[in-house]
Amino acid sequence: MAAKKRTTANDRPPPPGGGQDKLIDDLKRFIRTRGSTFLSDPNVSSIGIGYKERNGRRGKELALQFTVDRKVRPEAMEGLRTTGIPAFIDIGDGIEVPTDVVQRSYQPHFLVVAEGETPQRQKRLTPVRPGVSVGNVKVSAGTFGCVVFDRNDGSPSVLSNWHVLNGRGGEPGDAVVQPGKEDDSRLALNRIGTLKRAHLGRIGDCAVSTITDRDFATDILGLDVTPAKLGEPQIDDAVVKSGRTTGVTHGVVTRPFAKVSVDYGAQVGVREIECFEIGPDPRHPAANDEISKRGDSGSVWMFTTRTGRPTDVLAGLHFGGESENDPEERALACFPQAVFGELKITLTRPDPESMEAVGGYDPGFLGVPVGTPRLNPSIKEDAVRLDGSEVVPYTHFSLALSASRRFARWVAWNIDGGSIRKLDRKGIDFVKDPRLPAAAQVSNELYKGRTNRLDRGHIARRADVVWGTPAEAEKANRDSFFYTNVTPQMDDFNQSARNGIWGHLEDAVFEDVEVDDLRVSVFGGPVLHDDDRLFRGVRIPREFWKVLVFSEGGTLKCKAFLLTQSLDVTEALELDEFRVFQVGLPEIQKRTHLRFPTAMVRADTLVVPESLEDRAPLERRSDIDWS
Repeated sequence: MAAKKRTTANDRPPPPGGGQDKLIDDLKRFIRTRGSTFLSDPNVSSIGIGYKERNGRRGKELALQFTVDRKVRPEAMEGLRTTGIPAFIDIGDGIEVPTDVVQRSYQPHFLVVAEGETPQRQKRLTPVRPGVSVGNVKVSAGTFGCVVFDRNDGSPSVLSNWHVLNGRGGEPGDAVVQPGKEDDSRLALNRIGTLKRAHLGRIGDCAVSTITDRDFATDILGLDVTPAKLGEPQIDDAVVKSGRTTGVTHGVVTRPFAKVSVDYGAQVGVREIECFEIGPDPRHPAANDEISKRGDSGSVWMFTTRTGRPTDVLAGLHFGGESENDPEERALACFPQAVFGELKITLTRPDPESMEAVGGYDPGFLGVPVGTPRLNPSIKEDAVRLDGSEVVPYTHFSLALSASRRFARWVAWNIDGGSIRKLDRKGIDFVKDPRLPAAAQVSNELYKGRTNRLDRGHIARRADVVWGTPAEAEKANRDSFFYTNVTPQMDDFNQSARNGIWGHLEDAVFEDVEVDDLRVSVFGGPVLHDDDRLFRGVRIPREFWKVLVFSEGGTLKCKAFLLTQSLDVTEALELDEFRVFQVGLPEIQKRTHLRFPTAMVRADTLVVPESLEDRAPLERRSDIDWS
């Protein structure tokens, strides 16, 4: 009987519209879905795409390439608790791909050794620049890969690895230093910022920290290029990197896709990471044939021209290489598109229009959890929802919008008094929020007309939310002009409100109180009565409320205020002659049908007279009880 011929991926006709690119895509899909099954074998360190090797030399046949800690004969496999790799593997649709087994294991490149004379890359640099030593104060040292920008707030950041900027005991807010702790123990002097975000898993080994305490340059040391674009590595692509330990070294992509098993040690353990592999470039040999060593983790690989000149296209983020006893030099890098998506970063500073909201009101802003108000059941169904939530976030503030009244029920905002910026409002128009139904927002039709005395009044004051980085503050500046943050107010609103006390309550708390860390959280909005006056088809709110929450001497305090003409809501009211009353939080809850967090209720210590006649309006700032 004639032997049945085996059809492999390399000698069967290429699929329509595919060829090698289609095969590589199919192999990637197989590795993503089935790779972990093979990595569960304790002797298998990776599965990837590569050219089959024979007698140590690379051939031209694409293969599923496995790396193992030890290559042994079949009879010795049982002792290693491992099983043999079949010669061919069906990856689907009847396509059988040959396999290749190479002895190689991997480890993160973050541990460093002491050196006699400190190289330039391990010294403190001002301005700091990519390609030099960096690290979390709890980690030894790695490499500052490149400067990136936060897609949320536009702030500049250091891109490196999880195990460089975060590490086993790290957490957001940890100090990050340049050079890393292993290279210079003067941690307070060398601080450049704090850990912002980090990820260790399938996407990669990656992290970013802020750059707040040092000037910086964007061109990579030794390469003299600033990354401007992200690329996708292909087999045989030439790349170059600039690392803390080995400096500038060249390489060639040997496996464009692999799933690698890497042991990060105690408390973390083994993690599977999708990446690509790089080998030495024979045209540009490295010193001692080492293209990467411990301490190079976090450096970025850049594509090069045929002559070896660096381009501005980023190929990947270096995070590891071969183990100490492996004879073949190899490096591992994360895919840039995946890393940038996970960390919410970009290579170019985003303009304010394109930046994403930074999470809205921060309930942990004061160090003690202070959440947003909740709508009582009687008004809960009236909320306009965004992605299923009644809370609509903006930069530094959030709100809940009434569908029937088309004004905010409440707005909550954070004020960082230590980083307030003076920004011009010139050129910024009031606009509807495109994320929400246009019909649920009152816009300019209510305010136009020369004789119309109604003004568009911010609920969250523009001056309160423009803080943080320049780009972050600019984004908040623009966000404050959405009509969702606006209520109609008389043109003499603040003047009639007892010498402007209402409009300057936030300023007063900073001037009259020793506010801890200069941080205040504020809540405010209109009181929506069913009998509010109708004007141009819109019921105009006749009362407004505001609550300030802050910490003084470690004690949380909550102060509530009401802007009205009378505390007796049954009294006939006009639209002017407003008065400011300091009230208890229960008064605000009763009028607004809101429930405030327990922390605010406990922090409200104001004792108010039972009789309305005994509760006088505030005549001047000195009448405010901040105790």
